[in-house]
Amino acid sequence: MAASRLPPAALTLKQFMRRQQVLLLYRKILRAIRQVPSDSDRKYLQDWAREEFKRNKSATEEDTIRMMITQGNMQLKELERTLALANS
Repeated sequence: MAASRLPPAALTLKQFMRRQQVLLLYRKILRAIRQVPSDSDRKYLQDWAREEFKRNKSATEEDTIRMMITQGNMQLKELERTLALANS
């Protein structure tokens, strides 16, 4: 039997797709934060987002990751609604 060409730490397709979802959410959150008018609030939110993602970086449980993605999307929508109200 031939040896696998993949390195031992290669991600499965499901893990790869989850990783892409997390990165997309992170980028969307940072883009939304850029629209915050106050410099101090923007800095606080950027630090908060970075810390949250760093803190949960080692999560491996599929259900936990899905739940965190769902919560992150809800927080993103809330931030976008707040920014829309502030700009109107």
